[in-house]
Amino acid sequence: MAENNGFTREVAHRIFAAEFKEANMQVKEGSDQYSPQYLITPTGAKVNRVFIVGTLTEKEDVGSEAEFWRGRIVDPTGAFFVTAGQYQPEAAQVLSRTTPPEFVAVIGKPSTYTTKEGNVLTSIRAESMQVVDAATRDRWVVDAANHTTKRLEKLAGNEPNAVKAKEHYNTNAEAYKAMVTQALESVRAQ
Repeated sequence: MAENNGFTREVAHRIFAAEFKEANMQVKEGSDQYSPQYLITPTGAKVNRVFIVGTLTEKEDVGSEAEFWRGRIVDPTGAFFVTAGQYQPEAAQVLSRTTPPEFVAVIGKPSTYTTKEGNVLTSIRAESMQVVDAATRDRWVVDAANHTTKRLEKLAGNEPNAVKAKEHYNTNAEAYKAMVTQALESVRAQ
């Protein structure tokens, strides 16, 4: 965690879209309304913030009274949905001014929504966003692959978040290893 102006910020986890999309287990630390909320992912990451890099492929202003932007950002494993509005003015401004396709880096908070049918949809509420180059995207893919591989190694142990992930998702580690390999091959193929 980084210290910033007297308060502690959560680490922004590097996570691939395919894993983020599968994440639906929320845990809260503490009992008051301001207690931090986390998303436990299938590989055992306890996520309060994420750092993603990918290609912005679509965007639209879905706000009714004020601008509220939604974007679709693709990495080698799938797509993230990102939102930004009046409470994230810098990210909203970048999203409104960027013309797809463009590589972007986003730091934000995971957000979940449960449909009437009981499906959990994940998205990211952007805190910051910036346009980046292909080399930055490629470095992020390698970083995300390394972080995912380390989490997969912990799944075999008794680390509390790994145990929760195994019990909740019945995580198929081999499928995630294949996803990591596919993501790395997409970078090498360029």
